[in-house]
Amino acid sequence: MRGPIAPPQVPLAASRAEVFADLVRDSVERLERRWPQLADIDFLVLEVPRPESPDAAVWGDDAVPLGGIIPAQDGRRARVVVYRRPVEIRTKGRDERAELVHEVVVEQVAELLGLTPETVDPRYGED
Repeated sequence: MRGPIAPPQVPLAASRAEVFADLVRDSVERLERRWPQLADIDFLVLEVPRPESPDAAVWGDDAVPLGGIIPAQDGRRARVVVYRRPVEIRTKGRDERAELVHEVVVEQVAELLGLTPETVDPRYGED
């Protein structure tokens, strides 16, 4: 039931997936100020890594990736993927999750651009 505090056009609560997607969007927006070329990259959130993904052979049985990249090809834009469930499992609260999401985004952007994470975000790795 909605009252004056929550008008019909405003959801009462965002889903975990929506909140996570917002964290990724916030991280990308932070980086776009320094790297405007990120506007040419698609950023996606997937629940979990797919076994048929190009990097599946790299991660094996012991490690589940938190993110990945799909280089531009055949007229498609490059994509950075963040895997929601593995990130959520490794974090306890929203602040910790936001920090890990940003680290994953920075690492994947760095790999895609051929840079170090510290070059992409000078505050990378700071506590």
